[in-house]
Amino acid sequence: MSSGKLLVGFMLASAIVMGGGVYYTQVYAYFDEVPADQVDLRLIAKATGQAETLQAEALEAIDKTSSPLGFRACFTTSQTQEFLAETFQPMPDAIPLQGPSWFSCYDALEVGTALERGEAMAFLGERNIRDGVDRVIAIMPDGRGFVWHQLNEKYKD
Repeated sequence: MSSGKLLVGFMLASAIVMGGGVYYTQVYAYFDEVPADQVDLRLIAKATGQAETLQAEALEAIDKTSSPLGFRACFTTSQTQEFLAETFQPMPDAIPLQGPSWFSCYDALEVGTALERGEAMAFLGERNIRDGVDRVIAIMPDGRGFVWHQLNEKYKD
């Protein structure tokens, strides 16, 4: 075997190992599951401007330790969209951010499409949950809820 083939083989193997490492760190390494009892889902009341706890069941949540935008959660609620729309502050510029594929309850494409069609409703969960980042909660007609963090006006152009 010539030294050129050996060098190319070594470079190829190094690239594969490095690519696998980058993939793992982006998709798995920095995400942690968050116990449901450590997640407080709140919505901002229209009447008072104060945060009120949202009734949520079957909550699943993850958070990415390396980014304030890494939080994702799924849950169900018995509160209707009509009640929530009358009571809580909407989030008109809600754009769900994609979550890792292994967190199967959260589907940003489904939520985004439902928001565009007016089927889902998005609400401000908490302003500046981290500096320049708001928590957004979207509710589907069937009571499924989805949570993510997105940049607020502080960091938007």
